[in-house]
Amino acid sequence: MNLTKYILYIGISFMILSCEIKQEVLIVDVYETSASGNNLKKLTDFSIEENKDSLLNITLFPQKKRQKITGFGGSFTEASAYLLNNISKKNRDSIIEAYFGETGAKYSLTRTHMNSCDFSLGQYSYAPIAGDKELVNFTIDEDKSDIIPMIKDAMKVSKDGFKILASPWTASPWMKDNNAWVGGKLLQEYYDTWALFFSKYVTAYNKEGIDIWGFTVENEPLGNGNNWESMHFTPDEMTNFVQHHLGPKLRNDYPEIKILGYDQNREHLKEWIDSQFKNEETSKYFDGTAIHWYASTFHYFSDELQYAHQKAPNKYLIQSEACVDAEVPKWKDDAWYWKKEATDWGWDWAPEKDKHMHPKYAPVHRYARDIIGCLNNWVDGWIDWNMVLDTQGGPNWFKNWCVAPIIVDPAKDEVYFTPLYYTLSHFSKFIRPEATIFEVENSDKDIMVTAAENPDGTIAVVVFNETNQSKNIQLLLDNQKVNIKMNGQSIQTIVIPNNEN
Repeated sequence: MNLTKYILYIGISFMILSCEIKQEVLIVDVYETSASGNNLKKLTDFSIEENKDSLLNITLFPQKKRQKITGFGGSFTEASAYLLNNISKKNRDSIIEAYFGETGAKYSLTRTHMNSCDFSLGQYSYAPIAGDKELVNFTIDEDKSDIIPMIKDAMKVSKDGFKILASPWTASPWMKDNNAWVGGKLLQEYYDTWALFFSKYVTAYNKEGIDIWGFTVENEPLGNGNNWESMHFTPDEMTNFVQHHLGPKLRNDYPEIKILGYDQNREHLKEWIDSQFKNEETSKYFDGTAIHWYASTFHYFSDELQYAHQKAPNKYLIQSEACVDAEVPKWKDDAWYWKKEATDWGWDWAPEKDKHMHPKYAPVHRYARDIIGCLNNWVDGWIDWNMVLDTQGGPNWFKNWCVAPIIVDPAKDEVYFTPLYYTLSHFSKFIRPEATIFEVENSDKDIMVTAAENPDGTIAVVVFNETNQSKNIQLLLDNQKVNIKMNGQSIQTIVIPNNEN
């Protein structure tokens, strides 16, 4: 080989080697929330020393696609809207921006209640006149001073917009067999009236400039212990109502509106799925299923979620409500949200056989565990309950206190962003609607991981480290890798840019 060829050979080899080295380095941004004090902080130094013995491997397989994401968010309740009306405009605007703005959580999927619920100031119906079968007197005036202005403010700051899922807690008492707000069933003679109610609600909100994306048929159709607004359905009763009344009515008036069945705890999901999707006739008006998490403080019921997906793989499966319930929130005490001191309704009231499902838990852990567990088991949307509550955990006419990600003290005009707000933001801000969840291999059973590829080609990997020990992660994508140090008791979102942009 002459000298010229040798130099050319060395040059080409060096170029190839340089390209290979560049390909091995995975460029990422890392955001962390931790018990040590980080709140969705972008880390500038997350490097670790190369020590293969201490590395845990997270391997990404974006080509192994799973479900598409509908969205993440919280709920517009009368309680939250009332509180926003009673703080300064500056603080109100900061909360709306924090949830819906580009600098905030960028919520994309929300929920609200039709008629009153426990997180209302009192009990009311949009159809108050008994015997008004044609709903001539239907009105949403109750919402015009609080919920509707809150939604409109959110619409103003949301760049990409958001979907609204509406849920009734009960029909008007006069439509029910017990003529009461709590419990009872919808009378057969009012099935068509109640279906008309949904359509009129869409029309009324449209006149306010607000689009409704979908409905759940009934919040908690199994009941809530006869405590606050409720109305009972069996699985087959709900399927019958949707198949012969609500479905045809909405298909005729608003064919794009989605209908989600069930809307309660996952432990009973299979029997509702079997009824809704029994055959083509029963399933044709159901666009999917809604679920809650209150059956357990730590178990996300993967078998039930897998069953629901397998039975109806092309239907929505949306977590429509979750909160730290039966608790008064801790004010400006971040540490409490990372400690196993919180309880839920089951801590005191669950039957003995179910006590193990309701241990004490750390609120941040419960949110992170459940969202990742859901996403890894085909759930495509996740909605928190109240966006804002006061220092008591209300207002709530039944005094059913709960925790919200943002707590306010109207008397002092103060706002507290709890660690739950940042926990939710790790998902809602970085995993966008129409993102695709894909398969991940994780070598450490002590951490949880989920990952999604967004429509713009960016990849978001969310990692939750529940242990007190820091972890050294080696993230692998194709022939690229990056090593990342992760604090104990922390959540990280690792964002991989689209190199083709």
